[in-house]
Amino acid sequence: MDSTDLKGVIPAIVTPFRGDEQLDEQALSAIVEYVVSNGVHGIMTTGGTGEFPLLSREERRQVTQIVSETARGRVPIIAGTAACSTREAIQLAEDAAQAGATAIIVTPPFYFILPEQPIYQHFAELVRNSPVPVVIYNNPLYTGNSLAPGFIARLLELDNVIGLKQSQSDLGQLVEVLRLADHRSAICTGIDSQFYAALCIGAAGIFSTAATICPRQMVELYDLVRANCHENARALHRRLQLLNRYLEYDPGYVAPAKEALNLLGLPGGQGRRPMPTLTSDEMAGLRSALQELKMIPA
Repeated sequence: MDSTDLKGVIPAIVTPFRGDEQLDEQALSAIVEYVVSNGVHGIMTTGGTGEFPLLSREERRQVTQIVSETARGRVPIIAGTAACSTREAIQLAEDAAQAGATAIIVTPPFYFILPEQPIYQHFAELVRNSPVPVVIYNNPLYTGNSLAPGFIARLLELDNVIGLKQSQSDLGQLVEVLRLADHRSAICTGIDSQFYAALCIGAAGIFSTAATICPRQMVELYDLVRANCHENARALHRRLQLLNRYLEYDPGYVAPAKEALNLLGLPGGQGRRPMPTLTSDEMAGLRSALQELKMIPA
């Protein structure tokens, strides 16, 4: 996989659990079939939407293996392998490759606030040792370590780095990364409400929670922009915002994503403790959004 393959709509899928909080393998396969059959261009496993901090190392490997086996080469599989230590990040990269991942996606270390040089060294060592290509993932709200555009440009120059997921609310920083990268890497947004704007300024695509729920509509939006049908694309993006507002960032995106799938008759399951559930008002709002999108009956 190279940077030209990292494009379009890449759902960051949930990790479904049974009532006893064990991984639901059949449900996971059903979700993979749902997004692939609706035309997505890749799948991201074991990210934040996939509750990676609540998964064991073996569960992370198992999820990626099930997704890879179900996808059967139809789309690239990009495994989330974020870790606090460089040593663990390398181990997770090796696990992901063995499980069938096409590439990995990695945040900077989290919890400890670090200067740029240790973060650079972390990525450089990981990239040297990863059996598969690497996507940099900037998500400062959750990691506590924000990657500035100039620093991201340095990271994108590392061999075996093929692109970026930019989950930064400041769209101007995405513009600056695109300017500095100068088409050498695939730059994607990770924020659903930025999707149309990001495509208009040259982003290659999106890593999307919403695309787990409404993959067909997200792919349609991508195709409309590529076809220069901007009036229709803008209208569709505004309709999708009815759902996007429940995925960024309150009440958190895991419970809304899973409950939306459940409302669609798909096996989203519940979050693993201590992840919160939705209030009755939040559930009503989420149901209304899906009804307005004509995804469920009114």
